[in-house]
Amino acid sequence: MKTKSRAVCLALAVILALSLTACGDGNTAGSSPRTLTDPSGAEIAVPGKIESVAVLAPSLAEMVAALGHGDQIAACDTSSVGLEGVPEDALVLDMVAPDMESLVSLKPDVLLVTNMSLYDQEAPYQPLIDLGVCVACVPTSDSIADIQGDIAFVAELLGEQDRGKKIVDEMQAQIDELAEKGKTVTDKKSVYFEISAAPYLYSFGSGVFLNELLELIGAENILAGETGWLGVTEETVVAAQPDVILTNVNYIDDPVAEILGRPGWDQVPAVKNGEVYAIDNMASSLPDQNVVEAMRQIALAVYPEIYGE
Repeated sequence: MKTKSRAVCLALAVILALSLTACGDGNTAGSSPRTLTDPSGAEIAVPGKIESVAVLAPSLAEMVAALGHGDQIAACDTSSVGLEGVPEDALVLDMVAPDMESLVSLKPDVLLVTNMSLYDQEAPYQPLIDLGVCVACVPTSDSIADIQGDIAFVAELLGEQDRGKKIVDEMQAQIDELAEKGKTVTDKKSVYFEISAAPYLYSFGSGVFLNELLELIGAENILAGETGWLGVTEETVVAAQPDVILTNVNYIDDPVAEILGRPGWDQVPAVKNGEVYAIDNMASSLPDQNVVEAMRQIALAVYPEIYGE
């Protein structure tokens, strides 16, 4: 009887162990402390258990939520308030200059920041690091490949490598599908993409993920000859005569109508032909998995005859 009882106990122990393992599949960052290198190149100490996360960038908040850990966001920046998956009761902080006393009091297990936070200070997060908080910096990415690398990093940090891979794979599959249609374009349209309205026009040249999206759908950015994020003059845009104008401006009531009514723009082909379209601001502004939605909207606006099928 003792042998049989021991066998039964051993079987129950194995079942319990397997159950605990299954429960840990969506685990909060593994079972023991680890060391990782974050995208900024810094070596960070990751705790074995992550129960609370502070996120000071909306793109990172969307990544954390997509990985199934939105309920662990204890603090976020103002731009993340209202995002799907971000708790309503999360502590709200300034992304650029967060309240360090509040963060120290909160003492999250992990703090995720970009290069925009406290960029002009030396070792601003040392008080948190001294408390054992894992501070990871994910600099704002300018390419699709780098965005996917950021997703993979955040996934590894949270112990969600499988989920991260699935998100990246699905993202790439959708991009490839849209890009295949872009390869069929023979008469490329020129595009001006506005991210700040008159009188302070702002756009981008090459080396920005939005330019990459334009190229993949078979369009040409009128500012592709320049690099990075750019201040633009009205004269530059008018002289370029874009076929299509896109805007993701969301701080005025009707950005499309504002562009269509600009003095001196009536002979720009995009304005003359009514080819001015609004693109979702968040999808096209945040370097995360949702840039695919921006790509889809851009494609439909520029080439409805190709992408509307």
